Amino acid sequence: MAVEPEHASVKGRKPPERSPRRQRSPRDVADELRTRIRAGVLRPGERMPTQARLAQEFGVERGVVRQALRILQSEHLLTNVSKGAPATVAPDLGAGALLTGPGASPQPTMAALTPRINEAFAAPHVEIDALCLTAVSLTLAIGEPLRRIHAGELKPAKIDVRVLLPSRDIDLAFPAAVDGSSAERLQRHWLAHRNAQGQVLRHNLLTLRATHGIDVRVSFRALPFTPPVKLYLLNGTEALFAYYTVKRHEQQVDHEPLEMYDAEGTRSVLFAFEHGAGARDTTFVEQSLLWFDALWETISSDLLLTS
Repeated sequence: MAVEPEHASVKGRKPPERSPRRQRSPRDVADELRTRIRAGVLRPGERMPTQARLAQEFGVERGVVRQALRILQSEHLLTNVSKGAPATVAPDLGAGALLTGPGASPQPTMAALTPRINEAFAAPHVEIDALCLTAVSLTLAIGEPLRRIHAGELKPAKIDVRVLLPSRDIDLAFPAAVDGSSAERLQRHWLAHRNAQGQVLRHNLLTLRATHGIDVRVSFRALPFTPPVKLYLLNGTEALFAYYTVKRHEQQVDHEPLEMYDAEGTRSVLFAFEHGAGARDTTFVEQSLLWFDALWETISSDLLLTS
């Protein structure tokens, strides 16, 4: 029986079978288009290529493209997503839309954290993990979504918050008194501040149980070291990371000036990473989740927010 030419090699042998190409998912297509938007290849207000053209470019069905466009619409990067006319790149890409991914610009903690926490609370199940020095930034950032919940604008069904803070039983690397004789006074001051912030955070969140019937869990654990960085993990999909930069300055402690080495966490610059925004971001988020869980489940201990 004759062998069809397309199935035969030059020597008459059957060529090796090629591995089937992996079908791109809506998330794959969304990741590529998001990168183009953030890199400025697709500019604010510009119309996207047609769905048919995108389907041809990515080698997928138009339904896959449509789902990818809806993902980007949910992230406020696109408008006018429909079966008809091409979508449009959002004309006003605010800080929240451009905060994560390869094209994101690092921002001070309070400028970056508040909009991302606000977006995280739009999910039915809110999950926030934080590793920090006192939880000041987290308490402030959660204020806006709490206001929106009370106003009826947000309606999460469940909220889980886990916070890792330094233990009261360690000698802190910072804040540290320049004059070693003042170390005990500064430690008491920091401990009172840590406990007060944690109590406010826990109270404000647990109040949602009684006022809105939301299933809320807030947990704290103590670290046996002073964290040199701060980390916020939002709904398992975003990681916000910053270094604590230690400086020497003077501060009032117990109504007396005290020279100390400390870091102002609210001004620490946050670097944002998003799961799905390329291999680097995805890996960073996954490893950050693993690192946080490891600390939580191994070397951390129970933390009581008392003096």
